[in-house]
Amino acid sequence: VVLCGRRGCRGVARDRAGGGARPRLAAGRARAPGVRARARHYAEDGYDIVLIGHAGHQEVIGTMGHAPDAIHLVETPEDIASLQVRDPDRVAYISQTTLSVDDATRVIRALRERFPNARGPRGDDICYATQNRQDATRVLAQRADLVLVVGSQTSSNSKRMVEVALEHGAVAHLIDDADAIDPAWFSNVDTVGLTSGASAPEALVAGVIAALRALPRGARVEPLEVVDEQMHFALPAALQRLPLAL
Repeated sequence: VVLCGRRGCRGVARDRAGGGARPRLAAGRARAPGVRARARHYAEDGYDIVLIGHAGHQEVIGTMGHAPDAIHLVETPEDIASLQVRDPDRVAYISQTTLSVDDATRVIRALRERFPNARGPRGDDICYATQNRQDATRVLAQRADLVLVVGSQTSSNSKRMVEVALEHGAVAHLIDDADAIDPAWFSNVDTVGLTSGASAPEALVAGVIAALRALPRGARVEPLEVVDEQMHFALPAALQRLPLAL
């Protein structure tokens, strides 16, 4: 079985690994395959493709691998001014699924100002889990003195959640796990907001809660529900057909 990572893989890597009769499964984000499919479609139709995302991010690397000769990567509205395209009327855009809607919207606005006929997705490419967590972080930051985000230092959406908390008035830190907590952070802090990146294991969050409860002042946990997520994903058909190990 060949398994492509959760943020996708480059077309050349996928093709190289897919030889023979081995089953190939994609473990990508729900929206990422659609972004990559649009990249291939736009490239086949002769469009210059503007990919809004962060250089070096695994999803961006994977998407660019599907249309390497047609994609221009931009990160900020300022990057739009230096774009060189073949035909200003044949420009399309796609975005990394773990961006914030606010960041993507600013770049898209600048893109459409320069290329009014730019084509884009009918809906939103942003991963629902990413956007929900950013929306919840805004609310959390308004109620807490300190916000802790459990997530990887390489996680784009976790880092953005810290930025959102800072923008809305809270002190915020990104931590890998409970071991990263600094007791000095809790001086003059009465309310701590705790959240996590979309891919952070629940066990890490539970470990941070246990560490907060073990502090001299202790901690009382009050869940804050901003969005009721009811999204469910079925197993890929190819995976459902695999024999069970006994």
